[in-house]
Amino acid sequence: MKITRRQFAGLAAQAALISLAPRSLRANSPAAPDPATLPLSEASALLRAGKLTARELTEACLARIATYNPKLNAFITVMTEDARAQADGLDAELRAGKWRGPLHGIPVGLKDLIDTAGTRTTGGSLLFAGRVPREDATVTQRLKAGGAVIIGKTNLHEFGMSGAYYGLVRNPWNLEHYSGGSSSGSGAAVCASLCHGALGTDTGGSVRGPAAYCGIVGLKATYGLIPTRGIIPSARSLDHCGPLTRTVEDAAMMLGQLAGYDELDISSVEHPAEDYVAALRQPVAGFRLGLPPQCFDRLDPEVARVAGAAIEALARLTRGTKSVVLPPTGATGMDPGGPGQEAEYYAYHEEFFRQDASKYMLEERQRFAADAPNHGGYAANYARGLWELQKLRRTIDRSFTAIDLMVMPTRQILAPRLDDFQRSNADPTPHEPRETSNCDVFNVYGIPAVSIPCGFSRDGLPVGLQIVGPHFAEGKVLALAHAYERAVGWERKLPPLRPDTPMPPTAA
Repeated sequence: MKITRRQFAGLAAQAALISLAPRSLRANSPAAPDPATLPLSEASALLRAGKLTARELTEACLARIATYNPKLNAFITVMTEDARAQADGLDAELRAGKWRGPLHGIPVGLKDLIDTAGTRTTGGSLLFAGRVPREDATVTQRLKAGGAVIIGKTNLHEFGMSGAYYGLVRNPWNLEHYSGGSSSGSGAAVCASLCHGALGTDTGGSVRGPAAYCGIVGLKATYGLIPTRGIIPSARSLDHCGPLTRTVEDAAMMLGQLAGYDELDISSVEHPAEDYVAALRQPVAGFRLGLPPQCFDRLDPEVARVAGAAIEALARLTRGTKSVVLPPTGATGMDPGGPGQEAEYYAYHEEFFRQDASKYMLEERQRFAADAPNHGGYAANYARGLWELQKLRRTIDRSFTAIDLMVMPTRQILAPRLDDFQRSNADPTPHEPRETSNCDVFNVYGIPAVSIPCGFSRDGLPVGLQIVGPHFAEGKVLALAHAYERAVGWERKLPPLRPDTPMPPTAA
């Protein structure tokens, strides 16, 4: 059974009594000595105080990777010796009194679309199985400059699209279920405490989707705020790079290191530097929240129940909610599978596909074979779509005239079972209409959106809530997310993954 927007309102009212989860959730597991399970912000404070070293933190994460990556399939490449060398160098700097910032000594994973000099970047494809970039991506450079320890390259769908050449990634909350895509490894790695933060890419929800399914935080900033140079593209007009973390404060810390203009990046935009951690402290009681009706159609009943409780809680923290209308995006051609998005994807791969189509997975070969003869005819439609995209991005902030932020479930469904996902290579049927995500429209608009955990289904699967703002409203978006997090405390609930957790007999 799927839930309509009217039924959702009723469920939300019923859930009001449980909208603020007890603070005891913060202590659902005994305090663990394992430093890998600490949020980034806490590990950073211990490092700076000299109570923990980068090497100790890195070894803790490497130990968890050795234990749990065989179960999860979160990493394609683990940079063990490089990570240890980075950690030792950063510890030496700390002993000499040099502190690079809150990411100093923090182990971070990178989606394997993001270039790392001297370490292979596969794009999740056989085509690039031996590709070793000579230069770091801009975001890799910035993480290293901030003192992050790059611990490995995380798994993904082939080039962030369809098939999974290196295998699907399991969800740490239930190994029979999928972790979300296409930044699937980044989501699972952060959720299972294999690293303290990770980068994903987001063309239509590939940061926020795994965050929702894995019960963590996933941030897509304003288009162009975080550079994408040195990242294998999916569709340049839609591509974003963003952090996945355990807490909202952790995401703010990573955003502060990543944001900034790159003149060699055609998507990069100039924007004054902001202190996103300080922005978390701003009051949210005066915020007005909008609920786009189309984002509440056809919800899974458990998503409706959990998201309803969360929105009731947010209404109590703010001035309340009202219905708002989002403008259509179809004329841009940038909706999933639209001619604009397909043309941009093909533009990067055309020469590689012509040289050796056999190195692509079947799903991508079928995509290119079907689309290649038509791409010349897309030229005029693509140009017109780009004009519509530019106009829409110039005017989308009008939708926030009577509100400050919008809220809605991140995904309409719960994390699917791996067997179901693998059989259809899509979200499982029946689900009509086929849309199961509230993410991709905000890539078209180019505005900031964050997914935060807002509770769990009765079977223990996470549900994500998405908070969206106008251009460069990252501070407000994160402030509301942080206020909700502090009131409820879902971020302290850890998955029931143990070394002896059995592997289910799925075809992953």
